[in-house]
Amino acid sequence: MSTVLIIGVGDIGERIADGLAAGSRVRRLLLAGRSAAGDSVAATVASARDCLVEPARLDASRQNEVAELLAATRPDLVVHCASLRGPWTMSGRTDPAARAVAAAGLGVRLPYQLPLILSVMRAARQAGYTGPVANLSFPDVTGPVLARLGLPPTVGLGNAAKMQLRVRAALRAAHPDRPMPLIRVLGHHAQVFDVMQARPPADPEQRCRVYLGEHGQRSDSLAYRAPALAPGPRYNTVTAAAAIPVLEALLPGAGPLRHSTAAPAGLPGGYPVRIVDGSVALDLPPGLSEAEAVAVNERMAAGDGIDSIDDDGTVHLTPASQKAVADIAPELAGPVAIDDLATRAARLDSVLT
Repeated sequence: MSTVLIIGVGDIGERIADGLAAGSRVRRLLLAGRSAAGDSVAATVASARDCLVEPARLDASRQNEVAELLAATRPDLVVHCASLRGPWTMSGRTDPAARAVAAAGLGVRLPYQLPLILSVMRAARQAGYTGPVANLSFPDVTGPVLARLGLPPTVGLGNAAKMQLRVRAALRAAHPDRPMPLIRVLGHHAQVFDVMQARPPADPEQRCRVYLGEHGQRSDSLAYRAPALAPGPRYNTVTAAAAIPVLEALLPGAGPLRHSTAAPAGLPGGYPVRIVDGSVALDLPPGLSEAEAVAVNERMAAGDGIDSIDDDGTVHLTPASQKAVADIAPELAGPVAIDDLATRAARLDSVLT
């Protein structure tokens, strides 16, 4: 029976909290957020589930506050769900600024996604916290940036795991009476929207990779056969469902898990993994090397507007991403440096408000 700290109690944080509380592995949930809304979330989950749920007030941008909370509570697992501006805040907007930022890919919005998980990882080091940290904030890119800084979360959540669930749904519909085979997915966040909308790219090389069985029979098309789901906050239901098995496998005393998920040890994109005794290792199919798998995901990152990441964590955007924002705010096309995150986030705010 474990203690889990969830940082960020918006919609996805609440869904993950409810999913963990519904199981039997968690005794105590700490729901940390910077507003009183977290109190209502905690009260809701506590009322619905047989689990001790406590709210905690926390500004995740304040490293010392996070370190103090970690030192005081010593959770068995930290789940990071916070960002400065959620990925769905532009849903339904058709104004020129929103269209330009959306066309640039999520990489241009990295200043909204990176600062809080950076603060949390620095706080973990400050507090001497050595337990697992699972990151839901754009892990396919924030993970490798943090790895350059020597601060990688244990694992990322969503994305490749969501693709795996879509494959399961397709197999279940096609063969309801057959046992589910081992499914391993190699894929990047940039490929999620096509998978969720059942929209396979015309170029097979742009599709996520699906491997079935121990021998890894390729069946990429399965990722695009589940019923289409239009983009929107409803994706959070799938994200939470995809994350819960990974989180439970990271808890003390959990059994082994073979799954696919994002950014293990800060690698770019998502991979098949094996989680045993809280340790996460790649579980690649025969014939696929780690170097090849990483190279595939680095190429796919261009779909999010990511061209490259320097050794100091500076992110360079693709020419297409730079072109998309050149007319509304040319400075957003430049490299995203760690020391410039606050300035870039403020500039994004001024463009989008």
